[in-house]
Amino acid sequence: MLTLVYPQLQLAPSFLHSPPFTSASCLSWYSPAQASTRCRTDYNSAGKRWRCKCGTSYSSNQERFEKEDEEDFQVLVAIQSLYNHIVILDSPSSRLLLLDTTGTIHSILNKGSKWTNSYWDEFATLPPIVPTGPIAIFGMGGGTAAHLMLELWPSLQLEGWEIDEILIDMSRDYLGLSDLEKHNSDGGILNIHIGDVFSPSVGITGGYSGIIVDLFANGKVLPQLEEASTWLDLYGKLAPTGRIMVNCGAGQNELPSIITTMSHGDGSNTDGTWELNATIKALCKAFPGQVNWKKMSGKAGENYLALTGPLLDLDVWSACIPSELSSIVYQWKICNNSGI
Repeated sequence: MLTLVYPQLQLAPSFLHSPPFTSASCLSWYSPAQASTRCRTDYNSAGKRWRCKCGTSYSSNQERFEKEDEEDFQVLVAIQSLYNHIVILDSPSSRLLLLDTTGTIHSILNKGSKWTNSYWDEFATLPPIVPTGPIAIFGMGGGTAAHLMLELWPSLQLEGWEIDEILIDMSRDYLGLSDLEKHNSDGGILNIHIGDVFSPSVGITGGYSGIIVDLFANGKVLPQLEEASTWLDLYGKLAPTGRIMVNCGAGQNELPSIITTMSHGDGSNTDGTWELNATIKALCKAFPGQVNWKKMSGKAGENYLALTGPLLDLDVWSACIPSELSSIVYQWKICNNSGI
C-alpha cells in the first residue's frame, strides 16, 4: 500500500476530515539534523483545489540545499473507509493516493508514463527471476506496481490482494485499476481479491511464483512483518524456487526523506546498513543466508528492499530486463547474518 520514505505532502489533520472542506494549511517538519519538509497547502472551496508549495531541505555537516515546487491538486476523492481515509488528488502531471494523516503518497499514477523513479519500479524486475506462474501483490493500494509490471511484462497473471474494498473501488474509478482487470492482447491480467493476506485462504494450489509485499499502515510497515514467523508463513504460499520481494520501509534510526523529482533514472544505492531495518532482520532470521537487500538513494525514497533466495548472477538478471531497469539490479547484496 505505502511507503514510509516516499514523496510526501505534509497535510494538516484537518485536510483528512470528511467533506465538505473549508480551509486548511500546514507547516510541518522533521528533525532538521536529517531532513525537513515544509509544505503549505491552501484550499479553494469553490474549485475544490489545493495549491501545495513544498520546500525540502537536507543538512549534513552544516551543508544544506533547498528546493521548492508548487503545483495545483484537485481533490477527486475524500472518503473514510474502515481501514483508511482515502484521498485522491489530481494534478496536470499525476494522480496521488493518500491514506492517512502522515501525508505519505501510497500510490501514484503518472500521466503519460508508468515509471515512478521509486521502489515501485523495482518490483518490475521480479518476473524474469521467478518461475512461470501467478505473481501475487500483497498490498495493492492504487495499483502503481501492477500498471508498470503489466506494461513491461504484458503476459503476466497478477493476483492483487487488498484488505480495503472501498480503496479498490476508488482506485478502479480514479487510478485506472479497472483497465488492468481485463485480459490484454497478450493474455495478461490483474485479478483483485479483497481479504487479509495473512489468512490461509490467500494461498493457491501450486503456490505463487513470486510475492510482492508492500504492506503499511499509518506510514509504518505492518508489525507482523517484523516477526520471522510471518515470513515462514508467507514462504509457504510460494511455488518451488519462487521468491519474495519486499518494500521494507525506512531504518529504525532514520527519518524519511522527500523525493524532489518523479522522473525515472538510476538512483539506487546500497549506502547504509540493513541492520537498521527490523523487517530485513526478521527475514534474515527466517531465511539465514537467503536474503538480499538494497537501500534506495535519497531522491528515490531511501526505502530498504529485500529479496529472498540466493543472490543471482547480476549480469544475467540485468540482461533479462528492460534497459530502464538494467542498472538498478547491481545494488543488490547478500545479507551477512553475523549480527543476527
